[in-house]
Amino acid sequence: MLRFAPSPTGDMHIGNLRVAILNHIISKQKNEDLIIRIEDTDKERNIDGKDKEILEILNLFSIDYKQVFHQSNNLKYHQQIAMQLLIDKKAFNCFCSDEALENDREKLKSEGKPYRYSGFCEDLSDELTFGLDAPFTVRLKKPTHDISFKDTVKGEFNYKPFDVDSFVILRTDKTPTYNFACAIDDMLTDISTVIRGEDHLSNTPKQIHIREQIGYLKEIEYIHLPVILNKETGKKMSKRDDASSVKWLISEGFLPSAIANYLILLGYNPPCEIFSVEEAIEWFDISKISKSSAKFDMEKLRFINREHIKNLDNMRLSKILGFADDEIGKLAKVFMEESNTINDLKNKIAPIFAPKESLDGFTEELELIKKCIEDAPFFDKFEELKKYVSEKTGLKGKNFFMPLRFALTGASHGPNLSEIYPYIKNYLGEIIK
Repeated sequence: MLRFAPSPTGDMHIGNLRVAILNHIISKQKNEDLIIRIEDTDKERNIDGKDKEILEILNLFSIDYKQVFHQSNNLKYHQQIAMQLLIDKKAFNCFCSDEALENDREKLKSEGKPYRYSGFCEDLSDELTFGLDAPFTVRLKKPTHDISFKDTVKGEFNYKPFDVDSFVILRTDKTPTYNFACAIDDMLTDISTVIRGEDHLSNTPKQIHIREQIGYLKEIEYIHLPVILNKETGKKMSKRDDASSVKWLISEGFLPSAIANYLILLGYNPPCEIFSVEEAIEWFDISKISKSSAKFDMEKLRFINREHIKNLDNMRLSKILGFADDEIGKLAKVFMEESNTINDLKNKIAPIFAPKESLDGFTEELELIKKCIEDAPFFDKFEELKKYVSEKTGLKGKNFFMPLRFALTGASHGPNLSEIYPYIKNYLGEIIK
């Protein structure tokens, strides 16, 4: 069993989508189910509707999953297991106030030392803790041995007890912290493989420690993906980068198939540059992803998107553009050399069907040509139409070609009219207005 575990705290970013896509691919390769776990235990940060938005995006990218559940639904199990850890003396109640913990943190920082819990509450007697009427968290005692694991991409890791520390597993409101809920839910759903970003590497020994303390010793394969950097700044892609938002990319006219293609390419050397997710399932080897961070290159994504648009069925492309005519799909592809996105194509097609009321320097000629075309018989070939209009209006040179192009396309330049005309000839009555 594999899982994709997003939090409903903001827009899905490309790092999360990359994790989802690779989970989908590996689940297919392993012939194991994929589940979606909405990690919603941090109530203060949750945003209404984001869980549904996550699922809509996953469906848009054809991520195949068996079930969806919200982590908050497992609260009773989180609390029961925490209680058992307290009974077994593997965890303890911590009454330290936020102020006291912050003072400890600042003191250690001034000494140039990393923060670790002081252990103040670890050895309090049961009688004393029972009599205390104060809010408390529950902390898991730090391990007594090193915690080691092998990451499929990153290699071998070893963490000392000092690195893991005695960390909080239940907050004062008795909701679970991220690591505790994550470890318990991975156990409850019998997860075999965890694919996630490398920013979670430091969480892994804590989650292994939690499972060891409750006696769940199944070995999980960990795969931590290198971060995605902004090519321009060299820094990790953040919410301030428009391109980090999947919603933004879609709104800008990037196809889901192209975005997926590009995210699979990051840090990987595929047998071909343009492919579908279904094709990637046949040859993708996650162990061969580069250990180094990948740089997000918008120009590369634009190139890949253009190739995916070219590969679209003409009718499918037409429908994406708001039509339902194979000829409009063909028309759009005439503009592909100067277009990279669906939005670019919409901006090329829209003027063709927009009113052409005037053209600087050629307004009279434009009206003359429009009237001539309105009254003209149907011509199958552009050369026939051009000859007819030229003879009827008596216009020549730029006084003819400039307003003729504008009348037919709403633009002053672009592909040859002979390339465009075959796909718009049946729409002339709508175009010439």
